[in-house]
Amino acid sequence: MTTVLLAGLMHETHCFIQERTRLDGFTIHRGQALLDRHGDGSQIDGFLTVAHREGWDVVPTVAYTGGATGLVEHAVFEAFWDEVRPALEAAIAKGLDGIFLSLHGAMVTSESEDPDGDLLERIRAVPGAATLPIFGVLDLHATLTPKMGALSDGLVTYRECPHTDSCESAMRAAELLARCLKSGMRPRQQVLVSSVIWPPTGTATREGPMHALEAQARRIEQSVPGVLAVSVAGGYAYADGYDVGVSFGIITEGDDAAARAALQGLAKIAWDRREDGIPREHDLDAVVRDFVPSDKGPVLLVEPAENIGGGAPGDGTDVMRALLKYDVAGAGVIMVDAEAVAALQDVPTGGRMTLPIGGKGWPLDPGPVTLEVELVSRSDGVFELEDRNSHIAGWLGTRLDVLGPTAVVRHRGLTIMLTSAKLPPFDLAQWRSQGIDPEKLSIIGVKAAVGHRQAYDKIASASFTVRTSGPCTSDLASLPYKRVRRPVFPLDSLEG
Repeated sequence: MTTVLLAGLMHETHCFIQERTRLDGFTIHRGQALLDRHGDGSQIDGFLTVAHREGWDVVPTVAYTGGATGLVEHAVFEAFWDEVRPALEAAIAKGLDGIFLSLHGAMVTSESEDPDGDLLERIRAVPGAATLPIFGVLDLHATLTPKMGALSDGLVTYRECPHTDSCESAMRAAELLARCLKSGMRPRQQVLVSSVIWPPTGTATREGPMHALEAQARRIEQSVPGVLAVSVAGGYAYADGYDVGVSFGIITEGDDAAARAALQGLAKIAWDRREDGIPREHDLDAVVRDFVPSDKGPVLLVEPAENIGGGAPGDGTDVMRALLKYDVAGAGVIMVDAEAVAALQDVPTGGRMTLPIGGKGWPLDPGPVTLEVELVSRSDGVFELEDRNSHIAGWLGTRLDVLGPTAVVRHRGLTIMLTSAKLPPFDLAQWRSQGIDPEKLSIIGVKAAVGHRQAYDKIASASFTVRTSGPCTSDLASLPYKRVRRPVFPLDSLEG
């Protein structure tokens, strides 16, 4: 029987916030719990689906899954490796045929800017692992480095942003591993890092430069002999590292020169479309001031600087302040504020209390807004996703127990959902689980960049990306990069 070892390490590291991520910032699945994820819509599920179909004997080691938070303490990486290494050694001793890795690709630790590459290096150094086929899956916002490419046989990124294809992408990567094991032919992988960095707002794949790049990647797969897969990594602009930004990977059994030429063609498209990856942002005050209610659905106020999925604290007050300033009726926002939820613990439903809300997680925020609120409801925050293809499902499955105690309060025309922990707004069930119909709200504040679109655009009458304060700014030149290669767009003035 073919034996394949499975391990997972996922984190998107924001290097420009003060927060530090320790072991308690990760959800950990070990052994049988990893196998039990079959059917949950995650990357792990995608691999297990193929493994089951192929009849593989899976060696489940461990998966550490984190969200988008601050720099990871290197001890977390070492703890992960301390679990994987002995399992790998034991599997090799019994007879191991291949390795599959479920990764994000934008992790940075206090001692390493490329821990995914380091992981591959450590695996290859284990006796008996140097020649094993290693395949895996990456988030579209991975920092795909040459080191990662050189030490693996095939890393496949998502093709969609919003990320509706995380499970599907893992299946594609696992199918490449199956092809390799059946044919005995080891493909070669090349990686090219471009001279472009785009903020998350510039990495949507349904329009703009990423759409063009993905379309060209599919043409290469169809037209260049021997090419098995082409990946476009939009990169994660806040993971300060030498190779951060837009990069490309190609997996081929054909001519290496043709593969390199294809990568260079992709890099040229990225360069030629570089300005298109910095989208326009609207003035928040003007949008709310001129707001006219619509019977076709809510208006979205999308604030990428407060993008929870990008590492922002999720308690920024700019949008809430604007809605209060113009006394907008029927509006709704979600705020991460565990202190406010705790303060409401003894307030009965329908009771009133004055408390400060938000403004605690980012030093440039104007600060908490003190409001007299009516408690509408409270819950444990547990809910089931409506969309099994949601990017959240790709991380954690479809049943979520991550928000912690949750309360809904109302101040005049504004409904505020208060959560104890942050979760990217990628699924409308977050609202509906608290008894709120988002389709009946007049305006919704959305702390996201692109990932919300799969759920929210379906119900919206209009959407405005607005400028607010927050750590996930689209003005990349304002960030204090220390490690990134130079020169690079948009940090430097470059000519074609």
